Amino acid sequence: MNEKSHGQHTGELGPEQREASWESLGAKHFDVIVVGGGVVGAGIALDAATRGLEVALVEARDLASGTSSRSSKMFHGGLRYLEQLEFGLVREALRERELSLKTLAPHLVKPLRFLYPLTHRGWERPYVASGLVLYDTMGGAKSVPGQHHVTRSGALRLAPGVRRDALIGGVTYYDTVVDDARHTMTVARTAAHYGAVIRTSTQVVDFLREADRVVGVKVRDSEDGRTTEVRGHVVINATGVWTDELQALSHVRGRFHVRASKGVHIVVPRDRIASDAALILRTQTSVLFVIPWGSNHWIIGTTDTDWNLDLAHPAATKADIDYLLERINEVLVTPLTHDDIQGVYAGLRPLLAGESDETSKLSREHAVAQIAPGLVAIAGGKYTTYRVMAYDAVDLAARDIPQRVSSSITDKVPLLGADGYFALLNQTPQLAQTYGVHPYRIEHLLNRYGALITDVLDLAEGKPELLQPITDAPSYLRVEAVYAAAAEGALHLDDILARRTRISIEFSHRGTECAEEVARLVAPVLGWDEEQIRREVGTYNARVDAEVRSQTQPDDVSADALRAAAPEPRPEILEPVPLPQG
Repeated sequence: MNEKSHGQHTGELGPEQREASWESLGAKHFDVIVVGGGVVGAGIALDAATRGLEVALVEARDLASGTSSRSSKMFHGGLRYLEQLEFGLVREALRERELSLKTLAPHLVKPLRFLYPLTHRGWERPYVASGLVLYDTMGGAKSVPGQHHVTRSGALRLAPGVRRDALIGGVTYYDTVVDDARHTMTVARTAAHYGAVIRTSTQVVDFLREADRVVGVKVRDSEDGRTTEVRGHVVINATGVWTDELQALSHVRGRFHVRASKGVHIVVPRDRIASDAALILRTQTSVLFVIPWGSNHWIIGTTDTDWNLDLAHPAATKADIDYLLERINEVLVTPLTHDDIQGVYAGLRPLLAGESDETSKLSREHAVAQIAPGLVAIAGGKYTTYRVMAYDAVDLAARDIPQRVSSSITDKVPLLGADGYFALLNQTPQLAQTYGVHPYRIEHLLNRYGALITDVLDLAEGKPELLQPITDAPSYLRVEAVYAAAAEGALHLDDILARRTRISIEFSHRGTECAEEVARLVAPVLGWDEEQIRREVGTYNARVDAEVRSQTQPDDVSADALRAAAPEPRPEILEPVPLPQG
């Protein structure tokens, strides 16, 4: 009992907590049952738990396994939404950016300088300047510098990798960068810390009803196929691009529809583009971001196209990758080629379906609605506004909860690892000495775990080999893989290589060359025997092979067919029932 409470208190999501969570799901009556483990679902669980409610969150696959691990990695206001006159959305997002940067997640959300190259004389500089004045002031007090104007020479000193004829001057401004999957997982762990039951690999297969009221869900363990019923006052559908599928399962007509827009990003080595700032480039239909990722990479994206195929595993095509290369090469001194690409990922944005057929113009505003007594759905929005979406959803769900529900306080609740982060950053040399780890490693770990760094490093006590780098992914220590399985809810190699670390996009082997080493590191924690190790490595390698081959295909249908053929790491996952056409 003590270990269970200790695990919950620290927000740990290890094997012991997983078993205890299954018992809780079947035994307790919850105030709120959240379906979906992306950033919005995790945010709802945190919001509800910190209001004193009994909360359960179930996720069919892994935390952030969909949209929330495949974003442009920014916590930003959305400069382009100003042009679309979505002032409310931008103001809201900028407030959230400031809150996370200063209070909620300073260990995870980092300031980032951008260069906006100017290409037109006369009108463009004052036009961009006026937009950035709004951008710099709409979110309230600022912990990042405001805009700064530079000449062509000044812009080229900042970004010598940009062609001289690609700009006539520039403006710099600040936004932020975040490891989205790590941030989402931390939100979920913070919810667990405040008492929420968080369980991944737990798929909703039906709704429970009494007369016209939804009173819970039937769930199936995606690992072993066992089922249980989870009862509660209200169910919140926070499944993003799966909103309509889950809606269909409830047999209640939805209030809004969600369309999936595919966004593809490529990852290239840092030395391929000489620049001291991130870049934001205009394209004919949208914008292209070039974002520094860690100290060794750039992320370049994104595309914006309709997607009507497999929602779990959207596939990037050769056409998507060619588009990104063509756009970026329009401004680079040294063009990028396919051989420069070390990683590719494709994600789906859950857009509220509007009148327009252009996905880049569909609303990023969110909608929340009571679909039926006991059932609330939330969709749309953008990563940055997850906390606002969460409290809107809980506010509406409160109608179905008999007791008085307190107001949201998540603007005052730092995520796990935030408290003490700045002090530990100042103690980097001492930590390095204590653990025998290089100071740059300590800083890297602090920016991934914050004040939880000692929990991570203490796992290596008596096992100095765990403080060595993973052989073919030296950006990460072996102990990080062990911690992912012991405390961060990782159940499969894919969870560790694609989300707890970002090995799958940061190395050209995409994780295949370290898959067996990582599997052997976590096998004792997850109880894997030799056969399970072989299955995990084989499944992961098959996924990478399918993805790499799909990226040579000319169109979505052929890419999807290749990607969908790869085996699922979760053996008991069920495909959703297809939606009726028309």
